[in-house]
Amino acid sequence: VQLQASGGGLVQAGGSLRLSCVASGTFSRINVMGWYRQAPGKQRELVADITVDGVTKYADSAKGRFTISRDNTGMRMYLQMNSLKPEDTAVYYCNGRKALLPVDGLWGQGTLVTVSS
Repeated sequence: VQLQASGGGLVQAGGSLRLSCVASGTFSRINVMGWYRQAPGKQRELVADITVDGVTKYADSAKGRFTISRDNTGMRMYLQMNSLKPEDTAVYYCNGRKALLPVDGLWGQGTLVTVSS
């Protein structure tokens, strides 16, 4: 199974971006998918998770601005990011795993989001 993330780019503060993650291959044991991000000099952190049942979990920094979703096939996941801030600048990674914890499993290659002030 592979995860392919896309949709990053350069946007001004207050703007929006939509990230996509596509899973390819046999993934019957991926019950949780999520978006994580890593800013320069910082550890990778949760942005949002979504389970196969559609239950979502957001980091405080993402609540009210970002929306995570999956399509009915479970093969595609999205992150709609609105009201972007310069502090959202990071490489965003998609993740697929069996359970909410531990955060292991598969990682996509990352897509860079840069928010200018």
